[in-house]
Amino acid sequence: MLVKRYDEVTPTTYDGGRSGVTMREMITAADGAPTFALRVFDLTPGATTPYHYPPWEHEVFIVRGSGVVKSEQGDRPFSAGDTVFISGNEPHCFVATDAVQFVCVIPSPNVCDMG
Repeated sequence: MLVKRYDEVTPTTYDGGRSGVTMREMITAADGAPTFALRVFDLTPGATTPYHYPPWEHEVFIVRGSGVVKSEQGDRPFSAGDTVFISGNEPHCFVATDAVQFVCVIPSPNVCDMG
């Protein structure tokens, strides 16, 4: 068993220095998790993740804040308490209206290399 605190995991700047987006890799293959990786993203107001389409699915839980998920299916608003499922190869990005925090789970050992 492993227990980690959010504030004890060093955030990394997401997408090669994209302003206002950080990620904390809470549980990954490096921790012995062979099936899934769990990351926590923080976005400042107005920040956006890159528009990307990795081959693996994403399961997302919005912890706080609100914004829009952009995809080829159109813009979908989200707010705290919502869940978002994104299929593999589905182009998407998250845009924060206000400060947003979300948990994102992907199959391990995939990594989101947006650089």
